[in-house]
Amino acid sequence: MINYEKLYIGGRWAEPAKKELLEVRSPHDRSLVGRAAEATKPDVDLAVAAAREAFDHGPWPRMSPAERQKVIARFNDLYAGRAEEIADLTTAENGSARWFTGWTAAALPQQTDAYLRAAAVMPWEEELPRADGATARTLVHREPVGVVAAVIPWNAPHQSALVKLVPALLAGCTVVLKASPENALVTLLLGEMFTAAGVPEGVVSILPADRETSEYLISHPGIDKIAFTGSTGAGQTIAAIAGRQLKRVSLELGGKSAAIVLEDADLDAMAEGLKFLSFANNAESCVAHTRILVHRSRYDEAVAKLKELVESLTVGDPMAPDTFIGPMVRADQQQRVRSYIETGIREGARLVTGGPGVPAGLEGGYYVTPTLFADVDNSMRIAQEEIFGPVLVVIPFDDDDHAVRIANDSPYGLGGGVWTADETRALDIARRIRTGTFSVNGAPPSLDGPFGGFKNSGIGREFGTVGLSQYIEYKTISV
Repeated sequence: MINYEKLYIGGRWAEPAKKELLEVRSPHDRSLVGRAAEATKPDVDLAVAAAREAFDHGPWPRMSPAERQKVIARFNDLYAGRAEEIADLTTAENGSARWFTGWTAAALPQQTDAYLRAAAVMPWEEELPRADGATARTLVHREPVGVVAAVIPWNAPHQSALVKLVPALLAGCTVVLKASPENALVTLLLGEMFTAAGVPEGVVSILPADRETSEYLISHPGIDKIAFTGSTGAGQTIAAIAGRQLKRVSLELGGKSAAIVLEDADLDAMAEGLKFLSFANNAESCVAHTRILVHRSRYDEAVAKLKELVESLTVGDPMAPDTFIGPMVRADQQQRVRSYIETGIREGARLVTGGPGVPAGLEGGYYVTPTLFADVDNSMRIAQEEIFGPVLVVIPFDDDDHAVRIANDSPYGLGGGVWTADETRALDIARRIRTGTFSVNGAPPSLDGPFGGFKNSGIGREFGTVGLSQYIEYKTISV
């Protein structure tokens, strides 16, 4: 059992204002994983004050970009050395299958490396070419935006944290990270590595906290920028608060991504690809491909292939090496997913496999039976709303234009993909879909390219140079 009885505030381990510790329990069997301090409003005040002092008067924003990059590179090395420990703890806390947390923990240093590459080539100050007849020189100076409130969800705690912390720190910002109570232990563990890497005092705070404390943080007058990952509803609330206070804001929100299967697609490759694109991380993923659009000429064949896929997924103890899907993170999330399955049945979709029942023998945890619906109309709730669980819907289409219309008929625009043997046709479709990321035949995304969404899927971008720029202010100097 792991205990963190103190909060990481401004680079120091500090006694929390609230003396009762938060219990973190396994969603697999409700066993106690550990106890952690939980932040309340007085802790937020201390963290923001430390961040404000460090930004306004401390060394971090005044270091050269190269000096900051060395510190983050040391952190990255420390992180890579603890990847197995991090994966085990993440699985214990939120129920993500161990294969997934192991893969994620091993891959996250590559995400940080991409930000380090971006910081190395960023022109922190540049002189623009003179226009004909210009009498003045023009310098563009890039500087940190200020004190950042980073608010993250429970489904991928370190990915969500580091995709914000790393670029913010490389830019010279100071950061208060608000973590979900479900991941209090593994998120506080980050503090040990930031201290060991040599991040100065005041620069980073880590606060596991509830929604009320989170809202207090983002409303705090000492915060200059909010970076959030989570639901669209929460993002709308944050955007409203940021708008009233004219704070900078970036939001990575929900999705309902469409995978388009053309008549020439390799259905075996499609099924193998969707195993990961649709069901990775227990399907508790904003980028999951959960609407499967299939050309009518291959519809029955594709539904049969997807049925085989869904029924092949091993559900169970997330620490077991052969488990592909573990439990949902909480009881309310389990019930939410099950209620959507019941809604799909009521709406008239054809239940191909699965259903609202809990898998046999797993009644002690927050488990859901992986479910496949066919003959779905895109207007149904199960096709329009983000379920955030292992539920796929299959929708037929007649031609490419019809597929594009269905894919774009969504309030979301985060991810998606197409399966076809014709790359030219695939790229034509990709350019017509209103979404921030798109894959052809399951190709993996680049960590150097921007990631984010259109429409209700968010504001701003993460990853690479564009992600780093979200934490930068631009100053034009005329000489």
